[in-house]
Amino acid sequence: MAPLRRRTHVRCPIPAISATPAFSAAALVLLLFLASFSLLGPPLLDRASLPGSFHSLKHREDLKEDADVVVELFHVPDVGSSKPDLWASKRGKHFYGCSNASRKFSSAEVITRPERYLMIATSGGLNQQRTGITDAVVAARILNATLVVPRLDQKSFWKDASNFTQIFDVDWFISFLSKDVKIIKQLPRKRGKVIRSPYTMRVPRKCTPRCYENRVLPVLLKKHVVELTKFDFRLANKLETDLQKLRCRVNYHALRFTKPILKMGETLIRRMKEKGKHFIALHLRFEPDMLAFSGCDYGGGDKEKRELGAIRKRWKTLHISNPEKERRHGKCPLTPEEVGLMLRALGYGKDVHIYVASGEVYGGEDTLAPLKALFPNFHSKEILASKEELAPFATFSSRMAALDFIVCDRSDAFVTNNNGNMARILAGRRRYFGHKRTIRPNARKLYSLFLKRANLTWDEFASKVRTFQKGFMGEPKEIRPGRGEFHENPSTCICEDTQPKVSKDKGEGSSVSSVDELPDSPFSDEEPSLPDQDYGENEPLGLYASNGTEWSQNLSIPAELFELEDMFSD
Repeated sequence: MAPLRRRTHVRCPIPAISATPAFSAAALVLLLFLASFSLLGPPLLDRASLPGSFHSLKHREDLKEDADVVVELFHVPDVGSSKPDLWASKRGKHFYGCSNASRKFSSAEVITRPERYLMIATSGGLNQQRTGITDAVVAARILNATLVVPRLDQKSFWKDASNFTQIFDVDWFISFLSKDVKIIKQLPRKRGKVIRSPYTMRVPRKCTPRCYENRVLPVLLKKHVVELTKFDFRLANKLETDLQKLRCRVNYHALRFTKPILKMGETLIRRMKEKGKHFIALHLRFEPDMLAFSGCDYGGGDKEKRELGAIRKRWKTLHISNPEKERRHGKCPLTPEEVGLMLRALGYGKDVHIYVASGEVYGGEDTLAPLKALFPNFHSKEILASKEELAPFATFSSRMAALDFIVCDRSDAFVTNNNGNMARILAGRRRYFGHKRTIRPNARKLYSLFLKRANLTWDEFASKVRTFQKGFMGEPKEIRPGRGEFHENPSTCICEDTQPKVSKDKGEGSSVSSVDELPDSPFSDEEPSLPDQDYGENEPLGLYASNGTEWSQNLSIPAELFELEDMFSD
């Protein structure tokens, strides 16, 4: 088509005209009125948009077809996979816990020196305190001291008034470890008074055996009673084999919950088992404080930013993060919907029963709705048990956490949505007892996949999820020996045999009184490498200097950062 030419208007003078008849003037007014009406009125309807017209119906059908294509692209099937390794590792039966001491490991009766008493004040929530108790036994062994039953943290964020005997079976704890370390319930008394007052001190994080011998032993020899305060992560990750195995004996055998806690935990497990052959336990960690601390964006818009931003203001020293960068680096917990999609992609069907261990979920039922749609058989301890049954535990955060710990430990598949203390301890425990299926989201890889899922078919999405999750499913040797926290990867205490072994300890509450004598682990106890830092990984919340010194000794570090550590690492 030829280009349009610009029209040139020639101005011509209008000659004067004589007066027109009256009817001509009236006609002119009428024409002007009709012209203005046509401008102000709506445009004439095109035939294609008329209701009931073929074009209109065809347009609607096209839209419907487009919507069907979208639905068809990402349709989550109800039926799950029937693969046998969905609930258990094929190779797990060839690995077993082996934590007996070697013959060169002298008995407590031989190595314990008189007038040396070590007291411990733990810190944090239940699982952080559990690591402290475990390391306290080893510290007492290093110092050839008598250990006084550790004192639990009753003042920090968790504010749980429970003492050791109300959570753990103290008599079992003392008797099981009697050959390793001498343990007493309280300091000796003379005429009703404690023989000596304890001298309180704190050791650096990741303190080595030599560190204890140089820092604590001289004080212990002089004062005779020493109490180590805020005892969490105060022992080096790398220790000699016999000390690592002592850690395992404490954590996996000596620390047993009290009978009331075990009984309630067994009740919850029985009720889950009655609902189906297998069940998943999910440690969700999607509480408002947790999300505010993460600094991540969870798609809630301005409302979410206001609410989580208000929570973040409680801690003036909390750094400002880049939400997009945090999520891209895999440092943000998955949303409940994302966790559900990951599990369905792995092959868990809609009929699977799921137990959720969680505090208050940000957004409440609206946030949980997508997860419940994917897994309608949704349970928690509050759903499985009555208020009357939970009453003895309900006002104690550590006892409630102990119930979740028991159910998660005994689940057929355990899924963690963060890398805090409970996740790490349970991951290590489940490795020790036969590599039970333990799933940790590969958040870094899954992040980009969730962004693109609208453009993928379900089969494409599921295939990529299964690929990305290799190495995150709790299989044997997923983590190189010596890498990561020992509580998460107790490689020194795991042995391999070509003949399948069946663990005699089914988990928390087992009545096993000793560990079978087995050969040492074939894994090398090498120096841990430096893995990519994940949320709460290795150094809890990254509060320690690279040279192993303690930031708490630096007055420029606000005390509230250590409170944050206690809150979010458990």
